[in-house]
Amino acid sequence: MFRILEAQAPAKQNVTATITTLCGRLQSATLLEDRRAAILGLRSFAKEWPASVASGGLRNLIRCLDQDIEDVDTTKSTLETLLMLFNPDESSVGTESALPEASDDIALWLADEFTQLISAISTARPERTQECVATSPVGVSRLVAVLDDKREAVRSEGLLLLTSLTPSSPELQKVVAYENAFDRVFNIIEAEGSLTHGGIPVQDCLSLLANLLRLNTSNQNLFRESGWMKKLAALLSAVVKAKTSSEGVADWARPQQDKNVWGLLAVVRLFLLRGSMGTQANQRSFWHSGLLVEVLEIGFQASIDMNIRAEALATAGDLIRGNAQLQESFAQLDVPSPRHQEHAFEMNGHTNGDTQPARENVISALLELALVTTSLQSFDVRLACSECIKAYMQGHSPIRLFFLRRAIDGHVSDEAEPDNILTILIQGNISHSSDPYRLWIAAVLLFHLLHEDFEAKNMVMQVSEGDAEKGEEVVTSIQALASNLISAEQSAEDERVSISYLTVLCSWLYEDHDAVNDLLSEGSILQSIVQMVTQNNQSRALVLGLCAILLGIVYEFSTKDSPISRSTIHQILTTRLGRERYIDRITKLREHPMIRDFEVLPQDLSSGQVGGLPEVYFDRVFVEFIKDNFSRIVRAIDRAPELEVPVVANGIQKGVSRELVDSLKAQVDDHSQTIQKLESELMTLERKLGQEQADHRKAKDSAAIEMTRIKNVNEALQRHHEEDLQRSQKESQNTLQDLRQRNKKEVRRLEDEMRKLKAESEASLDRMRERDDAEIKDLKSTISRMRTEMEKSGREHVQDLQTAHEDYSTKLSDLESRLQRAEGRYADADSRASRLQQESEEREHARKIAQTELDDLLMVLGDLEEKRSKDKKRLKALGESISDGEDDDEDTNADEDEESDVEKEK
Repeated sequence: MFRILEAQAPAKQNVTATITTLCGRLQSATLLEDRRAAILGLRSFAKEWPASVASGGLRNLIRCLDQDIEDVDTTKSTLETLLMLFNPDESSVGTESALPEASDDIALWLADEFTQLISAISTARPERTQECVATSPVGVSRLVAVLDDKREAVRSEGLLLLTSLTPSSPELQKVVAYENAFDRVFNIIEAEGSLTHGGIPVQDCLSLLANLLRLNTSNQNLFRESGWMKKLAALLSAVVKAKTSSEGVADWARPQQDKNVWGLLAVVRLFLLRGSMGTQANQRSFWHSGLLVEVLEIGFQASIDMNIRAEALATAGDLIRGNAQLQESFAQLDVPSPRHQEHAFEMNGHTNGDTQPARENVISALLELALVTTSLQSFDVRLACSECIKAYMQGHSPIRLFFLRRAIDGHVSDEAEPDNILTILIQGNISHSSDPYRLWIAAVLLFHLLHEDFEAKNMVMQVSEGDAEKGEEVVTSIQALASNLISAEQSAEDERVSISYLTVLCSWLYEDHDAVNDLLSEGSILQSIVQMVTQNNQSRALVLGLCAILLGIVYEFSTKDSPISRSTIHQILTTRLGRERYIDRITKLREHPMIRDFEVLPQDLSSGQVGGLPEVYFDRVFVEFIKDNFSRIVRAIDRAPELEVPVVANGIQKGVSRELVDSLKAQVDDHSQTIQKLESELMTLERKLGQEQADHRKAKDSAAIEMTRIKNVNEALQRHHEEDLQRSQKESQNTLQDLRQRNKKEVRRLEDEMRKLKAESEASLDRMRERDDAEIKDLKSTISRMRTEMEKSGREHVQDLQTAHEDYSTKLSDLESRLQRAEGRYADADSRASRLQQESEEREHARKIAQTELDDLLMVLGDLEEKRSKDKKRLKALGESISDGEDDDEDTNADEDEESDVEKEK
């Protein structure tokens, strides 16, 4: 029987055939239940046969995640199957007889599929994906741990995945950074051959670094405090050593090396954003790590690509911009000489790494690259050099003044300096058609030196051309620049040449009365500029607009005392140029794409056509200057000539309002007239004083004569007075003697009377003493008698007090007993009174209730009587007879009602 059943049973399938069948069913099933059954079958084989399941059903399993996402059971089974594929049994490795399991291949396969899947999900739902990864307990840790994987494919996919997850989530960036991502990224870079020999993985590592550091202050602080700045410097140092070595870098590796270096420089610039709070600390850290030196070495290596050199020099500028200490130290650095390297490169096709190249100061090298080099391909490098020089001067007035003083000394000396910005701008006999950017860069540098710095403007204003002692015409620097502008327009030079001169002049003359007067001292310059603006050359709209702005600045800051008065300039502008044309020229300049869209247009070699000049016309700060002062310059022509503009420079007001000047002049005239009037009055007073002095002399002489006469009279009177005085003395002596004799007699008489009075007083005194002694004896006897009587009466008084006390005590006890009896009677009376009061209140309450009921009954009775009377009246009206008794009752009731009303009133 069993044999029959075995014969009828289907043939046994091996594992491989079963997995193949389940994979085919999963791929072709149209019903959800069929797909779920196939997934469950594959799940049972995933632990022991992962290679077979992955090779046949991995893609279909991933497809089911997308297709059956709404079915929870199916999705759960699919994910469990995939997890089993990632974590197979150890016994499954190499134990299959039919198909050996290749775990590495499976891991690569699964990693590739899953990273592509998560990348696709992140692209479709970036925020949700980042949230899920960030909230997962070990999600970020496992993703970052992939960077330590020994398999390059897994590691590369992990890099790409992290790069796609971290561009816009600061929180996720912090979590990834604190999972030691920086260390792992640098390990990958070293493992891949650093910047010099590294390929795409190094570029991906730099992209991940950029994502983690971009606008993330926390990660930047972690990077800086962990000492990774030195690692960046070491990577750049390796590039410099490779470039300067005798072996050099292979040609096929240079493009990727340039990308790697460019990416690292971009990472460095993420730390140096303008206005950021951590920029100063980052700059100091980069300086101490030596990165600035390595960046400059790359920027001045002639064998490196121009774009990389430009990026390096721009990065060097960012490393010192706005940091006074680093700016001062920057000028002490030395770099490879550009002239020496270019010569060696032209001779050999590469720099000689066996010999040490000549070195020079970094500022001189930057000026040489920017102003001496004329190659079109090096434009980006030249522009980056100018940016680096501007960063060196930015915000540091002493450095700007030192730089300007060196330029002035070099210009006035007899030595020819091809990189002197003043010499380049003031020389007007050189054609700039082949390289207008030499003049343009010099103008931009001078613009930054003079912009809003009145001390620098005054320094350059002292520079002039020509020697007056030799009979040569002296031309100031402002007049020389204006003359060169006019010559460039007349000779149809490149538009950038005229823009260069106008850039310097507009900034120089703005808010500077002295500079405006210097320009106006040569009257032909103003006429020529007005004539230039009146031209209808649409191809030079930028130049015409800037010329109109220059005219507006000249008029705005001119004065009544200028070489060409303010009113004359206003008349020239309104008559020869016209208000409408003036505003039209400036408005078209403001609306020109080069001004309007400056921030979004590329400012490098790529902005122009192939083989042509770049479309770079303006400096960023000058564009901001035009935009900020556009409204004021446009309205300048509408300001009346009488209204002058005062300017405050370095805290000192330069120029005053014309009204104040006129009022001061009027005051001076009034004071002059007053002084003349006072002088005439003074002369009159002096004449009067002379006459009075003559009269005084005459009066003095007459007074002297009179004084002599009076003196003589006085002497005579004095003699007579002495005689009278002697006579009076004699008479007084006689009288005094008489008085003395009479006085002596009177004294003797008084002494006699005194003796008599003394004897009488002594006798009376004895009598009074005797009388007083007798009275004292009487008083003593009286006192002793009275004391005896007082003792006797005291004893009797004590006995009387004891008797009275006993009587009082008896009376007091009687009164206390009577008081107790009275209090008892009072308590009884009080209780009876309270009881009577309570009974009275109860009776009153009952009376009020009865009275209320009675009032209600009376009201009801009144209503009945009223109704009855109405009924009787109605019956009478109907002709019914009413008996007299009813009438009597009615009257009686009426009387009773009246009585009740009277009682109520009472």
